[in-house]
Amino acid sequence: MGLGYIGLPTAAVAASKGIAVTGVDVNPEVVDTVNQGKIHIIEPNLDKLVRDVVEKGCLKAALQPERADAFFIVVPTPFKQNHRADISYVMSATRMVIPFLREGNLFVLESTSPVLTTEKMADLIFKERPELKDKIYVAYCPERVLPGNVLYELEHNDRVIGGLNPESADRAAEFYRQFVSGTLHKTNARTAEMCKLTENSSRDVQIAFANELSMICEKSGIDVWELIELANKHPRVNILQPGCGVGGHCIAVDPWFIVSDFPEQAHIIKRARETNDYKADWCANRVLEACEQFIHTTDREPVIACMGLAFKPDIDDLRESPAKYIASRIISEAQADVLLAEPNIKTHKTFKLAQYQDAYKSSDIIVWLVRHKEFLNMPAAIGKIELDFCGVRK
Repeated sequence: MGLGYIGLPTAAVAASKGIAVTGVDVNPEVVDTVNQGKIHIIEPNLDKLVRDVVEKGCLKAALQPERADAFFIVVPTPFKQNHRADISYVMSATRMVIPFLREGNLFVLESTSPVLTTEKMADLIFKERPELKDKIYVAYCPERVLPGNVLYELEHNDRVIGGLNPESADRAAEFYRQFVSGTLHKTNARTAEMCKLTENSSRDVQIAFANELSMICEKSGIDVWELIELANKHPRVNILQPGCGVGGHCIAVDPWFIVSDFPEQAHIIKRARETNDYKADWCANRVLEACEQFIHTTDREPVIACMGLAFKPDIDDLRESPAKYIASRIISEAQADVLLAEPNIKTHKTFKLAQYQDAYKSSDIIVWLVRHKEFLNMPAAIGKIELDFCGVRK
């Protein structure tokens, strides 16, 4: 249920092992694209894999679920305005499969979710189908993949499998063992749910330290990239690289699920999340200041090139992207002609995109927001102002 950045690769990998997979999505364009053996997202080697499994008849896409032995919920879980998790997509997908569940089926939730969500979905199922109580297997198994390397990590990374009972964990492990070569760690559903949130919150805290350090270094006149490189020479120090914030549907979202449920305890997690959100505003403010200084010095409005819109290098995913947020602020607040460059996207329904080479040549102020590989070997910007928030020039 769900053919997005995780659902489609998971369906394709499972299908590549000879498992008959039906991928369900509410978007007709996605369904048509997959049934043509094509893909609607950017992920290395996924296009070939999808084409192969569709041609072999192992993967098909549909708008509605059908009878099956196992059902997997792989839909988004964004947060609401109050930072509480929105599990409406999970509930909707669960309701869609309830009529098709039979005794002995496996129901697995993969969507990142607050603690107790798996139990809530089980209650929803058994309320509508009480005859299935203790007759189906229910488990939680979150993904652990890195965009840009999803296919490899789906097969080789360890997985945490949390069952509502030991029998459910065992049954889920039997399924994943068909295509996961990493170790399968069985536990209960609540622990598995918290494990996923903990992993992403840990990353968020570490990135917040690097981002906070970058702002301190800017105020101190210190090269943060050199500083981190030197500090990491210590055998027990491993500082991450700073950026213009934190984006994506995991690290920028999941920590709030812990904070909203445990506000009196999650102080560090909350502060890290606020720091990483603030870093995007800090970057936007630096650009606006540079714009004002340029106008004061030259008596004309500058051309600003925002280089990169994705939430991380070398992907096309703009979900919760700090670069996109910064670009939007610059467009709305700067007295300038703003050019947007994102080499991984051809067109965008909101932004008018420029070729990154053209944006680079035409600009007075270059704002490096995402460390895409296309940007790393670009020539020195003679006579231009460069603001490097992601280490393109390090």
